[in-house]
Amino acid sequence: MDQELFSAVDAFICGTVVEEDEALRSAVSAAEEAGLPGIQVSPPQGKLLQLLVRLVGAKTILEFGTLGGYSAILMARALPEDGRLVTLEARPEYAEVARRSIDAAGVGEKVEIRVGPALEALPGLKDAGPFDLVFIDADKVNTPNYFAWALERTRAGGLIVADNVVRDGSLADAADPDEATKAQRRLHEMLSEDSRVSATTIQTVGVKGYDGFLIAFVEPA
Repeated sequence: MDQELFSAVDAFICGTVVEEDEALRSAVSAAEEAGLPGIQVSPPQGKLLQLLVRLVGAKTILEFGTLGGYSAILMARALPEDGRLVTLEARPEYAEVARRSIDAAGVGEKVEIRVGPALEALPGLKDAGPFDLVFIDADKVNTPNYFAWALERTRAGGLIVADNVVRDGSLADAADPDEATKAQRRLHEMLSEDSRVSATTIQTVGVKGYDGFLIAFVEPA
């Protein structure tokens, strides 16, 4: 099995059960033209996020890492008319691209983009929760910090999803020197001792290569 096969399977999935419309394709194109890195979630992964929003009945969502707005568009589409998504983006130039794509997709009224490093933006969100779903897809070194903050502000029965936690399998290597990998290992070790959540990590392959995501369910008190 290789990357060519993984990509071919994703292509088949996108041609059958996952529909990527013109607004989503335009968001990807706009990000590419602006020089943003092509690290947004894949269409099947984005559809999963959208389904999770629907399954949990989310009305309030927090996203760490807007990039070009692709995942924000998908999640916002699954919100009710009075739903709200707050997305945090460290780089103003990325936020500008995302704003245009989100507005063009027709979900601009549901999405608020806050610009600046996420850890600096968090104090300003003290009255924004509780959140029904949190999606963490920002700088990977701070994933444990983002998760710890989110856990205090996600309602019981809500979900916290962290992307890119497997990192080509380096998650299993305690000797890996990469700080992002160390952070993902620390996140898992932290959750193994926290009775407030029930979590699992799913390994994935596809057009984005070999990685995985963590899903945590916030247990009732």
